[in-house]
Amino acid sequence: MNIYLVGFMGTGKTSVGRQLAVQKKWNFIDLDELIELKQQRRIVDIFAQDGEAYFRKIEKKFLKEVSTQKKFVVACGGGVVLDPDNIKLMKKTGILICLCATCEAILKRVSVSTHRPILNVAKPRERVELLLKMRAPYYAQADCTVDTSKLTIKQVAQKIIKVTK
Repeated sequence: MNIYLVGFMGTGKTSVGRQLAVQKKWNFIDLDELIELKQQRRIVDIFAQDGEAYFRKIEKKFLKEVSTQKKFVVACGGGVVLDPDNIKLMKKTGILICLCATCEAILKRVSVSTHRPILNVAKPRERVELLLKMRAPYYAQADCTVDTSKLTIKQVAQKIIKVTK
């Protein structure tokens, strides 16, 4: 079994994933970091050069590869849930945990980031609100949802450990 962390950017998937893996003594992998490593370029550059459709295709390919492993905590990209096949695969090979946060918390956390291609727009708040609404039905398919807005990384990891026992 694996634990797949999904949710919008800035909800803590990577930070919580690393902590969770340490606590469970499992391996950790960040799907976006794996893609960057294998593609030898940043995701923002993949989006700029080849577009989102290409990125989603390679994201699906690497998710399939990772899903063959056991005892992995996998931090997935925010849009991985947009493909129903990805959701099926994650549920078949593990438990799907959605991390969520308020729009305010997300904006505060990602405001220091320059590598978020989806937020390189004039009105990031409106963009976040729109994407959260659009992705809500996809995120709702998770086995469990944890709101990270007011919790520490360790608190979120502890909650996930409780629901995955």
